[in-house]
Amino acid sequence: MPSAIVFDFNGTLSDDEPLMCEIFQTLFAEHGKPLTKREYYDELAGLSDPEIVRTWLGADHPDVDAVIQQRIDRYRAAVGDGSTVHDHVRDAVRYAAARVPLAICSGAARAEIEPVVEAAGIAGCFRAIVSSDDVAHGKPDPEGYLAALEALGTYDALVFEDTEAGIASAKAAGLRVIAKTGTLDPERLRQADELVERIDADLIRRCLS
Repeated sequence: MPSAIVFDFNGTLSDDEPLMCEIFQTLFAEHGKPLTKREYYDELAGLSDPEIVRTWLGADHPDVDAVIQQRIDRYRAAVGDGSTVHDHVRDAVRYAAARVPLAICSGAARAEIEPVVEAAGIAGCFRAIVSSDDVAHGKPDPEGYLAALEALGTYDALVFEDTEAGIASAKAAGLRVIAKTGTLDPERLRQADELVERIDADLIRRCLS
């Protein structure tokens, strides 16, 4: 049984990758570099917000911070009510939190993670949140997961992810990974230890038994 569980946020706890894609498409079009849905999922999904902006608009883009803030504002306006965290995910988180310490490790900003988990009624379940604000290097670098382990006081945790960049990050930190399908083609998630279609209390019960 793992001594802790760490969840990715976008696309894993929060069923929001299509929304993220739409927001980035709109923003990047406004900044003169349109983005297709295929390009988002092929090249950007799973990266941190700063890396997505720098990858698409250029590392020397003068408005990286402003673009990220626009993305956060639009995201919070759309899902600040917690509606993207489905009931079966909330049940899974609560079941897990009653048994092992939990953390979130995400490439999203803390300013967008906290309102969503608070509105979903699960904020108190997490002992730590490691966001893009807390690391110098986003996924697939392991820095975020290593920081989450430090915050949890353990070297052993089970990770839930939905992208290859996230899986690579967790694996580089030496962790077991269960990947949720839906965001990317399952073939791109093959480095995970297991693939699942949804995260629910039954899955957590099995993982902790």
